Amino acid sequence: MDPALAAQISEAVAEKLLQYRRDTSGWKICREGNGVSVSWRPSVEFPGNLYRGEGVVRGTLAKVWDCLKPVSGGLREKWDENVHSFEIIENITDTLFVSRTSTPSAAMKIISPRDFVDLVLIKKYEDGVISTNATNIEHPSCPLQPGYVRGFNHPCGCFCEPLPGEPDKTHVVTFFHTDLSGYLPQKVVESFFPRSMAGFYTNLQKAVTKYQD
Repeated sequence: MDPALAAQISEAVAEKLLQYRRDTSGWKICREGNGVSVSWRPSVEFPGNLYRGEGVVRGTLAKVWDCLKPVSGGLREKWDENVHSFEIIENITDTLFVSRTSTPSAAMKIISPRDFVDLVLIKKYEDGVISTNATNIEHPSCPLQPGYVRGFNHPCGCFCEPLPGEPDKTHVVTFFHTDLSGYLPQKVVESFFPRSMAGFYTNLQKAVTKYQD
């Protein structure tokens, strides 16, 4: 992929994620509990919703990031029940790459396995925040795969944020912005994401605790 074009696209996605992070208007809470809140608002990218998750994870930012960082063979495959496999298709720079993620069936197998091809940018900010910023992309090395429905991630990602005065805790804000494609009832999709995101935080906490050493 052309590095200049990839950089342009990914920086635009990162800017959108910052806007999502800063904009507090229009969000409707759809799930709360165990210190985690999930909210949504209509997407402007596709006929679906943008979901926002927020919670504090007990663990240093470095440990939490170890569990979240998108790398081939990383911890994410071990603890995230919605990630079956993750592979980097093309490294463009040290912080910019094309990835393919496959997901297992879900919602009592109503949602069949999906795969997603994304351009991903990792950013580190001066205040210590680390973010992932991703959006769907086509890549010649990733044609449609048998057994998978190709889904599409619109600008999405997460922020790992240090908590002032509490170095052993990390504020994690996630944005899920996914078109699952296929012929899924809207009610299935709308019930899946809030439940899945709440589970994401529960499993992330377990993983950080497990892999602390």
